[in-house]
Amino acid sequence: MDGMLTMSGQDSSSIGDTVSARPLPTRIARQQTLRQSISCVGVGLHTGLRIRLALHPATENTGIVFRRTDLDGRTIPGRFDHVVDTRLSTVIGDPTNPALRVATIEHLMAALSAAGIDNVLIDVDGPELPALDGSASDFVFLLDCAGVAEQAASRAAIDILRPVRVTDGDAFAELRPAREPGLTLTMSIAFPAAAIGEQSFTARLDRRSFRDQLANCRTFTLRQEIEALHAAGLARGGSLDNAVVVDGATILNPSGLRHPDEFVRHKMLDAVGDLSLAAAAINGAFTGHKSGHALNNRLLRTLFADAEAWRPRARAPRPQPLRAAA
Repeated sequence: MDGMLTMSGQDSSSIGDTVSARPLPTRIARQQTLRQSISCVGVGLHTGLRIRLALHPATENTGIVFRRTDLDGRTIPGRFDHVVDTRLSTVIGDPTNPALRVATIEHLMAALSAAGIDNVLIDVDGPELPALDGSASDFVFLLDCAGVAEQAASRAAIDILRPVRVTDGDAFAELRPAREPGLTLTMSIAFPAAAIGEQSFTARLDRRSFRDQLANCRTFTLRQEIEALHAAGLARGGSLDNAVVVDGATILNPSGLRHPDEFVRHKMLDAVGDLSLAAAAINGAFTGHKSGHALNNRLLRTLFADAEAWRPRARAPRPQPLRAAA
């Protein structure tokens, strides 16, 4: 991990045994938060800034809340209707205050979703989360170290009642009803670079499948795109330590790929994070083709705009548009 990890209340030498012995539930009925706070320090992918991230337990029905400690503790809910930019990552913020935003939240959101964490306060002292190794694996490790605490309130969940689909050229993202509770995802991609080409992957989301199949899959870019990003003042913290770089048929990372189809798996990881911004567990089937952050967010906005396309399960409140953060 690029940076420093701090833990409280647990001997780090016993973490591996504790995590491996802990059961991994596939269905979670009650809300959950962290058992204890945990923090790390890393570099932001685009700003190159040294950023401190801290995760804290939160009370029932708090949801996922980001707090900019460098901006007088102003907060932003981790919700689809607070997404303000999707060009290079998922960015939440206040549209009336351009300074109040947090970028590159999708990997942490995916890890929280897969772990069944409903309520957490996330402190960050900069405009984006640390990239760490470019995947969600370090966030999974943080959550394992912090532990999970069950709460009394029922977990929010929604059922998809009819297909909802958004498109952009030949790219699309859709949600369909599922025969049983839970979220199944299918993702396909097509890139001209020979090292990527056409790939597809399907997974049923639970804590075990996420950590085994998706969590360690890194973000990627094409070599010819890097100069353009640098010219735009972006990717200042990017390196072969936190991204896969492709040049035609060649993988430039000395260690190669973690999976032969790491690229499509990472796109699915992103989709898990983006869909978690529904602020409720989704019972349905997601399919994406060349889908990215923009289409994923449009899909949620389209879904919740159609009252006939979904219904709350248990006592899940219907998401309502939130006012800009104060």
